[in-house]
Amino acid sequence: MPSVAEFAALPAVRKALARLASYEDWITDRQAEFCAIPAPSFEEHARAEYFVRQFTRLKLENVRQDSEGNVLAEIPGAAAKRDRKIVAVTAHLDTVFPRNTAVAVRRERGRLLGPGVTDNGAGLSALLAVARVVRECAIETRDTLLFVPNVGEEGQGNLRGMRHLLSHGSLTEKLRAVLVVDGPGHEHVVTEGLGSRRFEVSFEGPGGHSWRDFGTVNPVYALGRAVGEIAGVPLSEGAQSTCSVTEIRAGTSVNSIPTSATMKVDIRSSCENEMTRLAARVKEIAEAASEHESRRASRGGLRVAITDIGHRPAAALPENARILAVLREVDQHLGIATRLEQSSTDANVPFSLGIEAVCIGAGGRGGGTHSTAEWFDPEGRVLGLQRILLATIALAGEA
Repeated sequence: MPSVAEFAALPAVRKALARLASYEDWITDRQAEFCAIPAPSFEEHARAEYFVRQFTRLKLENVRQDSEGNVLAEIPGAAAKRDRKIVAVTAHLDTVFPRNTAVAVRRERGRLLGPGVTDNGAGLSALLAVARVVRECAIETRDTLLFVPNVGEEGQGNLRGMRHLLSHGSLTEKLRAVLVVDGPGHEHVVTEGLGSRRFEVSFEGPGGHSWRDFGTVNPVYALGRAVGEIAGVPLSEGAQSTCSVTEIRAGTSVNSIPTSATMKVDIRSSCENEMTRLAARVKEIAEAASEHESRRASRGGLRVAITDIGHRPAAALPENARILAVLREVDQHLGIATRLEQSSTDANVPFSLGIEAVCIGAGGRGGGTHSTAEWFDPEGRVLGLQRILLATIALAGEA
């Protein structure tokens, strides 16, 4: 297998690395265009259609959408079809912002300002840039390159796009590696997936008037008891973990006993077993709080419903994985100090399936993530794009 330096010295690759710098304005213009298309989780279709059009214009092959809404586009490898593997480069389409959010993108002193311009405008624009230069410079690799703007990474999207993509054996059997591009920066490599479990807990009762029906079971009392108990749940010393009540809804008026009270609970851990333990404890606490309030009240009874609304597996890339060795070699060639990180990204899914994957940044700088004050500065972006390009080509191999 040639070294990264040997790949970088190939005429077509040298040309592609140079063009990434000359295409800076084109990349930023595309980023501003698609970031102005709303793409809340579960409503990514308009932005997905934009990428179908772009990949078609760039003359990628087999451009299509799957049944979950992911966009797929290929640059076929040169190996014989039966021997050809796949290197997938992905970036999520969705944002955390609801549909009624103003997503117009502004430019100010070289920066882009607007919801989603960094997360994941940076990653999506990198997919377009790398696909364009590989195609235009006629770079041939042994393996097929698969570019995937995918749905459902954020929040209650629950990694649904990546789960669907990797649920097909015909694809996973051929996958050599998955390169997830998410956010800005050019030094970090996510090799450990921070897991999460999320629940919605609802207490329901008959409700009533705060004066005439006083003594009726009160869902808020049960919820308050449960919140206090969850706050005191001991965490394991062997794994980094958190257990948080993050959202509460209850009541209709100041003079009504509520008919329901609901909370959302977010559990995170680097250990799948610890998440399982904490999830079981949260359920025990909720059921005990419901029973306690039903016994305490003079009339009525409570029902408790516990709904699982998200599960991101906790898993990690083996230290001896080839994809990590390739990234380290690329970074050494480009003069980048590799920094290994833990995070919750689309890479959690391939990690949990034993598929080699990493999540890296798209270059540039950003801030205000998940807020309407989000910004992205493309200065330094080219180094991040060159990193993605070289890693992709090295993973896919020489034609």
